[in-house]
Amino acid sequence: MPQVSDVAPPAPRKRGRPPRTIEPDAVVDAVERLFAEGGIDAVTIERTAAELGVSRATLYRTVPSKAHLLGLHFVRMTRELDRAARQATATRGTTPRDRLVGLIRVQIEAAVAMRDYFFVYFDGSQLPRPVYDDWRRWADDYERVWIKTVGDAIRAGDLSPGDPLLTTRLILGTTIWVANWFRPREDFTAAAIEDRTLQLLGLAAPPPPAGRGRARPR
Repeated sequence: MPQVSDVAPPAPRKRGRPPRTIEPDAVVDAVERLFAEGGIDAVTIERTAAELGVSRATLYRTVPSKAHLLGLHFVRMTRELDRAARQATATRGTTPRDRLVGLIRVQIEAAVAMRDYFFVYFDGSQLPRPVYDDWRRWADDYERVWIKTVGDAIRAGDLSPGDPLLTTRLILGTTIWVANWFRPREDFTAAAIEDRTLQLLGLAAPPPPAGRGRARPR
């Protein structure tokens, strides 16, 4: 994690008349760039305003504090994860295995994408209290989606028999922790992590029959 002294000063604000309104998505995009550049210490009202090309006063009218700045970012993060998870488990005509595989891939891809900031939020100290309370309720709902999906896979014989809640939490623990150790400089890609996780769980697709796709000898 970079130290405060390691964080570069904010870029000078662009000249010209600053916008009077700021789109929340633009604010969140700026926060993500700052997280990637310098971690939580780089995310400030001043640097976010500079990133957006507006004055601090303009940004303060939309976002009154750093906690609210992080709250906007956190809410979008969880909404995007929720949307992807529900899409993966609500597609018609899919099997229990398909739905669980889709959910695992969603979680690992999210862990990789959120590696710069995922664990910043876990104790809630960086967020406005209402945002953190909403997240706790959302996390319970999100876990229920997992429990149902895992339970369906167990009943279908895609996973070994066992308690769905315990199995869910073990799988979630494995996939969420990817955010802690993933490093772009290493050779592991998100796809490789997903594939290996599915292999360990016995969910990997069977290899194609021998000879498929090969030219027949003459």
